[in-house]
Amino acid sequence: MQDRHVRRFCFLLGAFFWGFAAGAAEVETYKLTTGEDMSGELLTASANDAGVQIRTGEGKYEKVPWDRFSQEDLKKFAQNKKMEPFVEPFIEITQEEKIKKTEVNIRQPPRLERPTGQSLVGALFSSGLGLLIVLLLYAANIFAGYEVSIFRAQPTALVCGVSAVLPLVGPIIFLAMPTKMAPAAPTWETAAAPGAAAGAATAAAATAEALNPMQAEGAEHPSALRLAHAEPDQARPAVPPTTTFQRGQFTFNRRFFETKFPGFFGVVRRDADRDMVLIIKAARGEYLGQRISRIAANDLHLQVQRGHVSEEVMIPFQEIQQIQLKHKDA
Repeated sequence: MQDRHVRRFCFLLGAFFWGFAAGAAEVETYKLTTGEDMSGELLTASANDAGVQIRTGEGKYEKVPWDRFSQEDLKKFAQNKKMEPFVEPFIEITQEEKIKKTEVNIRQPPRLERPTGQSLVGALFSSGLGLLIVLLLYAANIFAGYEVSIFRAQPTALVCGVSAVLPLVGPIIFLAMPTKMAPAAPTWETAAAPGAAAGAATAAAATAEALNPMQAEGAEHPSALRLAHAEPDQARPAVPPTTTFQRGQFTFNRRFFETKFPGFFGVVRRDADRDMVLIIKAARGEYLGQRISRIAANDLHLQVQRGHVSEEVMIPFQEIQQIQLKHKDA
């Protein structure tokens, strides 16, 4: 029984000394902005926006605003997570700290490497897109040669071949050449020219007959037969001349056909144009037509006769080399 009282007394004495030591350890001295020092126990639970309470003695408490504490004490208070939100607005930040907090870390973005310098031709052949552009330009060069061959009436294979070997230069060479004129077809007027020699021979024969003494009046035998009436030569029908329109001298377009051949657009032909036909020489062949059934901005449809059947043929203007307007009996 006596041992129990001794242990209880020792326990109470130890608790007293432990509490005293703990209270003595929590008592600190704080420097105020007024120059005074305040010693006491900081009551963390009483911290709010207005300040914090410090117990300066038994039953003595003093409310100290935050702005009265020194910067060193405020920085110590900021280490406490509960007091940090109240203390942080009162902590002064130096210029170096401001710079450190507001410092912007600039990071360079990734950049593409610049290609190595090279010529235009080398750049075209070094990429797939460049090769495609070169092929398109080469094909356009050959097509230009084809168009020039039609415009200048030159052999298409020759012009396209030269254009393929000499890009850009080949089409320019043939474009600078004059248009190759096709020989005009003989007409009834020009066909009579080769017979001039025969006419001269006839005239010579007539002269010889005139010198024949038997042709003199009264020289014939009395019993000779004499024709009472000589039949006059039958009059040949008048055939209008053939008109030729050559590329280079005329521009073949829709207006040309509408102004030069208006009678070929009607279903019923008038008397003046009833027996006239059109002969169109183009790159694809020669067409003989009697009516233009349709016409557009770039081509026309010519009605031609194939045996006993008529059909329409589409002829582009750019392929036409020569047009002849002639009589069907010429």
